[in-house]
Amino acid sequence: MRLPLDSSDEPPERDRPQEKRALIGLSLVPGVGVTRLRALLAHFDTPSAVFQASRSALERVDGIGPQTAEAILTFEDRASVRQEVERAEELGADLVSPWDNRFPDQLREIYDPPGFLWMRGTLPDGGAPMVTVVGTRRCTDYGRAQAHHFGAELARRGFTVVSGLAYGIDAAAHKGALDAGGRTIGVLGSGVGHIYPPKHTSLAERIVESGALLSEYAVDAEPDARNFPERNRIVSGLSLGTLVVESYSEGGALITARLALEQNREVFALPGAITKDSSRGTNRLIQRGHAKLVMETSDLLEELPDITVEEPDAVDAETVSGGTTPDPTDSLSDEEAVLYEALSDTPVHVDALCAEVDMDPSTALVHLLQMEFKGVVRQLAGKQFRRA
Repeated sequence: MRLPLDSSDEPPERDRPQEKRALIGLSLVPGVGVTRLRALLAHFDTPSAVFQASRSALERVDGIGPQTAEAILTFEDRASVRQEVERAEELGADLVSPWDNRFPDQLREIYDPPGFLWMRGTLPDGGAPMVTVVGTRRCTDYGRAQAHHFGAELARRGFTVVSGLAYGIDAAAHKGALDAGGRTIGVLGSGVGHIYPPKHTSLAERIVESGALLSEYAVDAEPDARNFPERNRIVSGLSLGTLVVESYSEGGALITARLALEQNREVFALPGAITKDSSRGTNRLIQRGHAKLVMETSDLLEELPDITVEEPDAVDAETVSGGTTPDPTDSLSDEEAVLYEALSDTPVHVDALCAEVDMDPSTALVHLLQMEFKGVVRQLAGKQFRRA
């Protein structure tokens, strides 16, 4: 079901504050979920017209039976509407209605767009390209590093990075975009006034400074298990394509990938070790032809529509302090350099590393410890090492 087009094609009364309050009220009516809200907005000229409609007119709308019509006709909870408005003002949140020019163009095109969005922060211009980066909450160090890398690289090329603010891959993608000085959007399975998980409150505040937090749920709505798969259609719907960095054989990231395919959007996946359960989902996507295998950002850009974005060197990649970050590998000794060259983003046991470089384990461990102090190597459980 298509939502109304931008405000230039709509009557000006829809921009009035009372219409936003009516829209909020409509969303609070028991039994009017996202689907029925869209149906009502498509049928009537304004949200207030829904409340002014007769019983017979309401029941002519698809999905609106006698019970829902009665709930609309008898809705009198003005206090809840007022509380929602006041709480939004306290948070600096804004209601983005379907006829608002800020409502993302890509989101208008999906089959089941949200009836409205609560927003903290700012959305990019309507034509600004977005790419979604998602994956498992239980990610490996490899997955976390790659999510951060691709989030940063996409941001440097002028893309807005979209994800779900969850633990693991989502958080790493958000941080990558922010660390690169770019823009990112977090789509919540709770209200914009109830950050979930709570440990990501500071990350959410960083996102608001240069991007936006979005939710179709009430401002202080608590997270609910059914909300997360439901919100994933927005996570994929905002973007030209979805990159799955790491996923088990089941999980929310695979739901997002399926929704992206249904929305006729591009789907990409990073391959992982066939022995790792955390890569079974991504490897299967690639194997079945549902996703393009991605090893570097150019692999992803090749499949996106012909759009104009900034080149990597057009974005300031220096540190936030304004100085150039020195390369820590410049300070490595000859032995350390040999070990560093043999390492990669994939963890390797010290015995296997020593066999490759023909070095005694006790000697290697001394050098690896020094490299860890220099910040170029990270030691993991079980005497495994990888590049930092």
